[in-house]
Amino acid sequence: MNADKRHQIFARLRNANPTPRTELVYRTPFELLIAVMLSAQATDRSVNQATAGLFAHADTPEAILALGEDGLKAHIRAIGLFNTKARHILQTCALLIERHGGAVPRDRAALESLPGVGRKTANVILNTAFGEPTMAVDTHIFRVANRTGLAPGKTPLAVEQGLLDQVPGEFLHDAHHWLILHGRYVCTARKPRCPQCLIADLCDYPDKTPSN
Repeated sequence: MNADKRHQIFARLRNANPTPRTELVYRTPFELLIAVMLSAQATDRSVNQATAGLFAHADTPEAILALGEDGLKAHIRAIGLFNTKARHILQTCALLIERHGGAVPRDRAALESLPGVGRKTANVILNTAFGEPTMAVDTHIFRVANRTGLAPGKTPLAVEQGLLDQVPGEFLHDAHHWLILHGRYVCTARKPRCPQCLIADLCDYPDKTPSN
């Protein structure tokens, strides 16, 4: 895919949604961190339902630690892998207090040193909470980048690096959100909604879903 096509793709995505936002509900970087940690193998909707109650009772590392493991699990029990996630969240809260004065660090290495926080989660925090031009490659972005030809790659890291290299700078801050939303609602896994896609004529995917 050439540079002109890539620019047109993101120009159209921006025109359709000038200020894209995560669908996770949060008020602070800490709440975002917890929500993203809970979102692994879970829907944003289920996470938002859980965190609405959780954050009403505990919205700081200290407050979540005070809940204890059983208290935290009571709020997140409906989310997949809640036992492991509860353990990681409590460990992370303790480390935030110990190492960072209770604040979420604006540093990739520091974020990735927290239990349950990998590269994708760190990228979400850096981009969404702190405005860094990062690219968190989830299954949606991985699919869209490969299917459209924007940044083909065999691994999430390869796709991330390709997108960082290929996405025009003016779009880089919001590209993460546009691509996730596009993959979630239009370029879906089983049957992409190509007839309704606003970038279909720019997409390199050879097996587009035909119009009925």
